[in-house]
Parts: sequence; structure tokens; C-alpha cells
Amino acid sequence: MTRGKQLYEGKAKRVYATANPAEYIVEYKDDATAFNGVKKAQIGGKGAINNAITAHLFPQLEGSGIPTHFLQHLSETEQLVRAVSIIPVEVIVRNVAAGSFSKRLGVEEGTLLPCPVVEYCYKSDALGDPLINDDTAIALGWATEPQLRRLRELALKVRAFLTPYFETRGVRLIDFKLEFGTLADGTVVLADEISPDTCRFWDAETNEKMDKDRFRRDLGGVEDAYTEMLRRVTGPAQG
Repeated sequence: MTRGKQLYEGKAKRVYATANPAEYIVEYKDDATAFNGVKKAQIGGKGAINNAITAHLFPQLEGSGIPTHFLQHLSETEQLVRAVSIIPVEVIVRNVAAGSFSKRLGVEEGTLLPCPVVEYCYKSDALGDPLINDDTAIALGWATEPQLRRLRELALKVRAFLTPYFETRGVRLIDFKLEFGTLADGTVVLADEISPDTCRFWDAETNEKMDKDRFRRDLGGVEDAYTEMLRRVTGPAQG
């Protein structure tokens, strides 16, 4: 598979055209950013780890009835995906209060939420990915009402699969961010990635953070945490 023209470069990935206009190559980078790009660094092996975790989980999500853009794991840092137009509405699903949710609402971090909380953000680095509601997304043309219903439906399906999946691997899924895109025929599919960059993972016994918060909060051991998450994700379920 040969890379064509670079179509996009984000904080964590590059996207390339291929000879088939319906397929792209995604390359995962070792670059790490936090606080909307204010804090930057390189995390050794991060790109390969996030690529491997995503390539492991997306086919299983597909098998659970969640359409995705994933097609094939090409190399240590590359995968082949369906070409999509990204919907500029990020979906955050929260199981436990943490991060900005705790700060905004004065809820102690670690508080178990009695039901999942689904939030939407406008995908814009320049604006800091601000929180939005359904009406804003519709009014400004970022998504249609049927698309937003589908995004919520698929996000909760992803939660229903991932939460017990990680539980059986000794990990609490605290919250996670999803991105979706549309195929040429308008079908909404899960895109982007599922990794320690886009999820909060806490060890089920110790509540030790095993995700990007180790970088955000200068906790150290970032590479070790990512490596451990890859081991748990791709390893057998416990008990």
C-alpha cells in the first residue's frame, strides 16, 4: 500500500490519500499535546501503541454492530481506513466524574455517575473544543438532527462494549472521546481512535491513572502506562 498526497495533519496523526479515493492511510505520531496544544512533547512509541490498540478494538466494535472506518493494520504506525468526512462534533461519554467535568461542576473526581453522561464539543483547536448542545450543532450546520441521534446511539453502544471489556482486564473506563465521519453515501461511522490519548483508564484496584493524564498532570511513567494498557487490551480477559 503506497501513500499518496498528505491530506491532513493533526496533533496525533497524519492522513494520506491512496490510489483508491475511497481509502486513506492514517499514520500515528509520537507527538503528545495537552491543553489544546499549549503543552507539547514526544512520547516514545506512543504512535505504535495507539495504532495497535485501535487496530485491536475497532474490528471487535464492528463485530458488535458499530460501523467503523477501520480496514486494515498496515504497519507499526499505519492503518488503512475508509475515507470519511469528519463530523466536527466530538462525543464525550462519562462513566465517572473526572477532568474538566469535575472542574466545571464542582464534582469530586472519582465520583461514580448513576447513568452515562453524553456531552458534545465542537471540534476546533483554535477555540479549544468548546462544549456545545444539539441545537448549536444543528443551527451552525455542523451536524443534522438525525446525525446527532445516530452519534449518541453509537457512542452508547461503544460504551456498552468497552466498559465490560476493560473491566475484565482490570481497568475502569472513566470516560472517552469519540469522533465520527460520514462515508460517501452518508453513512455515519466511528472514526479516529480508541487509546490512552482519547480515554481515561484507571487501574481497577489502585485507581492509578493509565492514560494521557499522566502527561497532562506531570505524573511521570507515561510510556510505561501506555505499554501496560496495550498489554491489557490485547491480552486475555482476567477471571
